Parts: sequence; C-alpha cells; structure tokens
Amino acid sequence: MINITLPDGQVKQYDAGISSMDVAKSISEGLARKVLAAEVNGEVWDLSRPLNGDCSFKLLTWDDDKGKNTFWHSSAHLMAEAVESMYPGVKFWVGPALDQGFYYDMDLGDHKISEEDVEKIESKMNELAKQNNIYVRTEMSKSDAVNYFFEKNDEYKLDLLHNLEDGSITFYQQGNFTDLCRGPHIPSTGHIKAIKITNVAGAYWKGDEKNKQLTRLYGITFPNAKMLEEHMTMLEEARKRDHRKLGKDMGIFCFDDDVGQGLPLWMPNGTIIIEELEKLAKETEEVAGYKRVVTPHIAKESMYITSGHLPYYKESMFPPMELDGTTYYLKAMNCPHHHKIFDAEPRSYKELPLRLAEYGTCYRYEQSGELFGLMRVRCLHMNDAHIYCTKEQFAQEFRAVNDMYVKYFKIFGIDKYVMRLSLHDPEKLGQKYIDEPELWIETEAMVREVLIESNIPFVEVKDEAAFYGPKIDVQIWSAIGREFTLATNQVDFAQGKRFKLSYNSSENKPEVPLIIHRAPLGTHERFIGFLLEHYAGKFPLWLAPLQAKILPISEKFMPYCEEVIKQLKAQGIRCEIDDRNEKIGKKIRDTELAKVPYMLVIGEKEMAANSAALRIQGKGDQGVFPIAELATKMKTEILERLS
Repeated sequence: MINITLPDGQVKQYDAGISSMDVAKSISEGLARKVLAAEVNGEVWDLSRPLNGDCSFKLLTWDDDKGKNTFWHSSAHLMAEAVESMYPGVKFWVGPALDQGFYYDMDLGDHKISEEDVEKIESKMNELAKQNNIYVRTEMSKSDAVNYFFEKNDEYKLDLLHNLEDGSITFYQQGNFTDLCRGPHIPSTGHIKAIKITNVAGAYWKGDEKNKQLTRLYGITFPNAKMLEEHMTMLEEARKRDHRKLGKDMGIFCFDDDVGQGLPLWMPNGTIIIEELEKLAKETEEVAGYKRVVTPHIAKESMYITSGHLPYYKESMFPPMELDGTTYYLKAMNCPHHHKIFDAEPRSYKELPLRLAEYGTCYRYEQSGELFGLMRVRCLHMNDAHIYCTKEQFAQEFRAVNDMYVKYFKIFGIDKYVMRLSLHDPEKLGQKYIDEPELWIETEAMVREVLIESNIPFVEVKDEAAFYGPKIDVQIWSAIGREFTLATNQVDFAQGKRFKLSYNSSENKPEVPLIIHRAPLGTHERFIGFLLEHYAGKFPLWLAPLQAKILPISEKFMPYCEEVIKQLKAQGIRCEIDDRNEKIGKKIRDTELAKVPYMLVIGEKEMAANSAALRIQGKGDQGVFPIAELATKMKTEILERLS
C-alpha cells in the first residue's frame, strides 16, 4: 500500500501502481470527468501514470493554472496533428503552452499560411478533437529516438535530442501524430471543445536572427464554447485598449527607424504623463525620507566587473565603447552608480537607513524579436532607489517599500495584485547565483517573514532570484484582467562586499550594509503601457495630458472662453479651446474620442451667468456650474489624484 497526501492534509491509502485517474474516480466520478492532470510531489503528471510510492497529490482541473497549461500544451499537439495531416513533410520545433493559449513553431517549406488555411486548420482540429484520441506516453532510448528523427530527416528534433540523456526521453502520440515531448498531457483530445487559431507569425529558429525563419502558429482552446466566446470578447476589448494604438492615436509616444528599434520618442502628451508620475514619486519619496541623486549614462567596464553584472548581464548590455584606451558601457542598471555615491563619504550608523533615489535612464539590448511597444524597449526610465541599512532595520525598510506599492495600487485603481517571492536554486550557487548559501537562506527567510506579517498576498517561485539576493516581483492585473509585471523589490547581500561598502557601527567597527533595490513604479515605459490599457486611454483628471476642453457653441462666445481659460490655467489646469467652426455636437463627439476628462460647453446662458455646462468623459451632462466652482472642483480632484 502507498500513502497519498491530499491538499487538505488527508491521507488515503491505495495499492501501488494505481493511476491518478483511478484516485480521482475513488473520490468522485464527477471530479474524474473534469480532471486534466495530477500534481505528484510538485511535478505535473499524466493521469494514466502509475503511482508507486508515497506522495503529495493534487488533482488538476481547468480551474488550476497547471491544469490550463497541460490543456493548452495538449492542444498544441492537436494543432500539430492537424497541420501535419494537411501539409505532409512539415517539421516541428517546439510547441509550448503560454499564459493564454499556445503556439507551435514549424517549418512548412515554401508554403505560407493564409486566412483560408487558418479556417481549414481550425476545422481539422475540431474534427480530430471529436475523435477523442488518447494521449499515449512512451519512453524511448536516445539511439532509437535519434534513428526515428534521422529517418524523418528532421534536424529540429535531432537538435533537441542532442542535450537529452537516456532515461529522460519520452514521446507522446494521439491519433496519427507522434512527437518528442516530456509532457504531461490531458487524457484525450475529447476534452478540447472550442478552438481558435489566433495569429500567424514568423519566428527565427532558437530566436537567432541568423537561423531560418519558421512559421509560428498561435492558438487557444477551451473546454466549452461559452469560454471561447467570452475570451474573444475580452480580446476585442484588449484590441481597443492596445497601448501601441492608443499611444499613437493620443500622441503619447512614437518610434522612428532613424532613431532605432526599441527607443521610444516621448511626445508632448506622453511627457506630461511622465512628469506627473515623477511628481507623484518624488512627493511620496520625500515624505519617506529619500534623497535624490543623478548619475551618468555611461560608466567604465571596471565598475560592472566589480558589481558582478558583466558575467550575468553582458548579453543584455549594449556593446562596449573604446575611448582613450578605456572600455565604457551604457548603463543597464543604476545600482553600481548609487553604491559609488554611498562610498563617496565616510558613513555612520546614525545616517542609516540611507535612501538614494533617481529617475535614472538605463539601456538594455533586448533582442529585436522580443521588442514590443513600450513593454519591451531598449531605453528605460526607471523609478529607482537603493536603501542602505543595518540588518536590524531591514524588516521595517522592506515593509515600508511594500506599503508604498500598496499606496500606488490604490491611487491607480489596481485591485488585483500579487507578490512573487523569487528564490534561488541551491544547485546553481556559484553559477547563476552568488555562492553564499547561509546568506541566501537567511535573507529569503527575512523577506518571507515581512510578507507574512504585512498580510500581502504572495507566491514563492524557485530559481528566479537576482544573482545577488532574493527579490519580489510585483504582478498586477489591468481592468480587463491581463497580467503585467510592474516592478521589483530586491535584497542585496553581495554588492556591499563587492564594492567594499561600510559604515561605522555603534561599536565603532566597520560593518557592511544590507542593500534594498526597489522600483515601485517600474519603468515609465512599461507602466505607461499598462496604464493606457488599464484606463483604455481615459486617464484620470490628474494624469490626463489635456484635462479640460472649452467648447463654445459659436464664435461669438470666444472672448468669454478666453477669460475662462485664463481662470483655469491660473489654477494649474491643462486646458484649451476648440475654436473650430463646427457644430457643438461634433465638438463634443471629437472631444469624447480624444478622451479629454472635462468638457465645458459655453453658450449665451452660460456666458451671462459666468458659468459653463459641464460634461464628463463617459458620464455625459452634469449640469451648469460657475467657473470658479468648476476650477475649484477640478483642482481638488487633481491634488487628491482621484482615479
């Protein structure tokens, strides 16, 4: 007999060799019909695999992220089967699940997939899904696997096999399709009830521009048609909220080939948003005791060698520059510069915590295929800061940073968020991570304790820490439910030693400070991209590039409108007059489309009463108000940063 421990702590005994599906059936036939895979000792398994020893055990359904992942990976295989049946000789690279859906990279020779082809692939996938073919797992020796793909003349799978060892090679088959795959998979294709091919794109083999460009076919599937319908509705809403389109339409940012890929140009409207975000951060940080610094955009190679960044991040940095026999790099991070500022003067424990903040511009050489609007760029404006503190001060300082995040969430109307506690992998010490095992354990425990005490939702993720310490990645969700990585809060127990930083302790001894890296608003680029989607371009009044537009019914009211605009601008309100010779209905429609929060309509009655008829974006008529009252109302809303 084996002991199986369920998520609620209950222990059940079964005969060795029982499958996860049979365990599910023993619990509930209804559950067995919904279950997609099982998590065994933290690893996702096919339901058919036998359980031969004691284990922790969880059944995975569509409601579990790992269940969805398995469902979509299985759907990628279904798509590959459909494509292979339609285009014999096609070769496949990889077909992973994504956060939403899946893709498969494939070599179709000279064939280009058209819209008509997409419809045919979808139809074929539906046909194959209805066959309810079982996903069958088989193990194979490396030599047999190599022979199999050698006979198929498949260089892509042979390349994958190169790094695999005997005992770890598995194949999966459903219907007439067989592929090299570690799995796991859902029980059968019949679980896949709704199918949509979402995009056709090009992708270089292994992401290398020097290699052949493959066809990347994206798709998504669901257990029922209603889910697909809801998803497509959400996609349509997301399309309307696409930050790239909104950014262009609203004059926020642009790109230019002569400037370069991934290097955004901030236009006047975008610059206003940047300045408002900086103002918010600077006000918040001043109250919290931060001191502002400014550092150069380049630095000598030696500094990045000292910091340890070059060995880990060289590929993400722009190529070096040789000047007067010295090698320089564009800065990819602000931290080494701040460490140098800390070290510029003798420090006492009485100065700690020392909080140095900067809106520093950094440059990272993202691969061209990874660039995406403002979300992945090569020039970043970071809301950066570093806190130098004692070990005793750490918990309070780290908690204060997290509290700052929560404050910002309230301001921007971010209701859903979670902290990802990124931990190290002990097996990669000295390679990916600083080889300080005791410090890793100690600092990870300190961060975990702060999160628990702060009652902040968090999850733990192994092998995603910074090379110098554990970190928190902040995950947020937009108004339509899309997930974004906002920013980070990191512990650094290595840089202080590397830069020989020290302060004079209360016992008059040199001590190395702990360092906290934090960027609550992340980069302007990513955060503004998020805000464009989150608000659908309809920024709250305090953040809107143009806060109010004055709409005269006819030209004869222009002198009065000029007086109104003077009063509003005197209160610091960003406003302008629509002086076009157009009907008031068109002026209102155009202003709505431009997403201006406040519209002040002015006619005979309004001018006579020194007032304006107020319309608010998306809410329509609000009534007639004296100009002074409107100015006060807007100024209050701006100062309080109401969402």
